[in-house]
Amino acid sequence: MAIVNRLTVDGRDYFLPDPVSELKTKILEAIKAGGGYVNIPPLRGGPGVDILFSPGMPVTWSQFEVGDTPAPSDEQSEDLADYGL
Repeated sequence: MAIVNRLTVDGRDYFLPDPVSELKTKILEAIKAGGGYVNIPPLRGGPGVDILFSPGMPVTWSQFEVGDTPAPSDEQSEDLADYGL
């Protein structure tokens, strides 16, 4: 199972891999300084997104586990085979 973190900023969701403690610190520092840009890294690859954080801006964190899903099978399930589907 992988842990995915969701950062919601002003109604927009950003999904981040673990760890996020350094990112949380940067966001908190930007807010304490009266505002500042923080780069939000992408979940997989790329440059990320620079977001201007300021006091009073709604920011929430949530964390959840994502299970590995099995690859789809080309074989018919036994239930469907019984009905000729």
